[in-house]
Amino acid sequence: MERQRLERFKKRLAARQQELRATAARTGKEGRAPDDRSADFTDRASASYEKEFAFGQNTSVRALLRLTEEALRRIVDGSFGHCVLCEKEINPKRLEAVPWTRYCLDCQQTFERH
Repeated sequence: MERQRLERFKKRLAARQQELRATAARTGKEGRAPDDRSADFTDRASASYEKEFAFGQNTSVRALLRLTEEALRRIVDGSFGHCVLCEKEINPKRLEAVPWTRYCLDCQQTFERH
C-alpha cells in the first residue's frame, strides 16, 4: 500500500481511537454511578436498566477500541491491509468502510459461519 494512503488510514484510526477512549471512559463512569436509594422501586429499576445498558455499550466500545489499536499496530509492523488468516490483500473498498478489519471478506464469512 502506498505511504500516503497508509498515513490517511493511520490518521483515521488514531482519531477513532481517541473517540472510543473518550466514550469508554464516559460509559464506564455512567455504569459506576451510585444508586439513589431514596428513589422508588420504578426509578431504581430504570437506573439499573440504564447501568446495564451502559455496561453493554462499554463492552462493545472496548471491543472496537481493541480492534482499532490492533489495526494501528499492523500499520507499524507493515501487515495492515492484509488478512490475518490467509495473508491476502484486503479489498480496498472494505478497508475504506471498516479500516480496523482483520479479515478479507472470504475469511470473515468463514469466521462468522463457525
